[in-house]
Parts: sequence; structure tokens; C-alpha cells
Amino acid sequence: MAVRRFTGEEPLSIPYLLNDLAQMSLARNYLEWQYRLIEPYLGNRVLEVGCGTGNLTGLLLQRRAVIAVDRQAECVRRTRERYCHETQLRVEHCGPPDANFAELRHATPDSCVCLNVIEHIERDGEALAAMAAVLRPGGRVILLAPAFEALYGKIDYRLGHYRRYTKRDMERIACAASLEVAQLHYMNLPGFFGWWINARLFGRATQSPFQIRFFDRFIVPFAARIEALVPPLFGQSVLAVLRRPSSR
Repeated sequence: MAVRRFTGEEPLSIPYLLNDLAQMSLARNYLEWQYRLIEPYLGNRVLEVGCGTGNLTGLLLQRRAVIAVDRQAECVRRTRERYCHETQLRVEHCGPPDANFAELRHATPDSCVCLNVIEHIERDGEALAAMAAVLRPGGRVILLAPAFEALYGKIDYRLGHYRRYTKRDMERIACAASLEVAQLHYMNLPGFFGWWINARLFGRATQSPFQIRFFDRFIVPFAARIEALVPPLFGQSVLAVLRRPSSR
């Protein structure tokens, strides 16, 4: 799938990406919500694919060993600088399905975290297979990705998103990578409507700092409690926990 085009809008630029990551770093409740969702599936040796500037990395450092990788050199530099005193962290400039990424199998990770990244990769099926290949047998790949093509807008385009996903899409690429689906559900029902309004009604090309702060402070605590009891039928994102069979 080719990235859509919007008249007058520029595609992904590093300054735009870094600014978006800086804004999202302030959404602490949202980051912690994501971490709570994935934490039960993490092992002791975690590979983080697409670490950005380390917004999630700091929460993963409770584990025995963390390898954080990213294709953007500036993101790698900033993450190394941000966590320079963390001895259990290794930060590398690579990404799936690169040959250098395949070498990470020697670090024997037992879980791979890829949050809001796989939509940036054109050959997503190959990337997922590469993540599975570096894991120990029985290890898990944890994916979080934007959901529903109807929400695709200028922000997606400027961030370099090739697509948004449904649960069926996740099942398809998991099957192609010979991974078993352990958990699969949507999350962030309020965000679905907020993103649709920004994409379809306002046609926004950048995220609003005010909206991020409001959402993080007033919406996330409520939504996280409700969705822990009743998973939504649809949402802004889809979460997939995929398991590499022990026999592989």
C-alpha cells in the first residue's frame, strides 16, 4: 500500500517526527496505560522496536535487559543520551527486516515490543517475521497500531503511516509470520472519535498540544478503568499479543 497524498502537505520529516514525540512524552497517563496493557506479556529480556526518543523505554527499564532500536539516527542519539546511566539498556541503529536487526537474535530476547511503529513500515509482514525470528521459541511480539482506515488523515500521512489496522489485518500478518494470536483487542474508544474529528472534520496536519493535555488528564484515567472491565468493540488503536510457537 502506498502512502496517501494530501495536497499541500509534506510527507514525514525528522523535525515533524521529533516534535510529535516531544508532545506525546507529556502524555504520561496515556504512556502508562499502554505499559499496563503490555506489562503482563513482557519477559526479562525485552527488545523495543522503534524506540523513538525513549518515551516508553523508561518504563521498560524495570526489566533485566532492554535493547531499544530505531531506524532514525537522531532518535537513537537522543535515547542514548536520555538514558546514558542505565546499564541494562542497549540502543542500536537498525530495524526490521534489516540484516543488522537479525543479529539481535544473539541477545536472546524473550519479548518484542513494537508500539505505534509497524504502520511506518511498508513491508509490515516481513518486519513482523523478522521480529519473530530474533525471539526465543515461546517468545511474544506485542504490537500496538492505529486502527481503522476511516481514521487515516493528514497527521497519519505526515508521520509516514502506510496504513491503519483492523483485528483481521493483525490476524492476517500474524498467520503469515507463523505466529499464534494470544490476545487481540481494540483500545481507546474515546480516541477513536477524537481522531476522526481531527482527520475528517478539521483536517488537522499536526496534533494539538491542548487536546493531548486534556485527553491525558481527563479522559485517559476514566477510559483506562472502563476498558479494563469491558474491552471496546472498536477504538483508536488495536493491540495484538502474538506468540512464537515453542516448536520453531
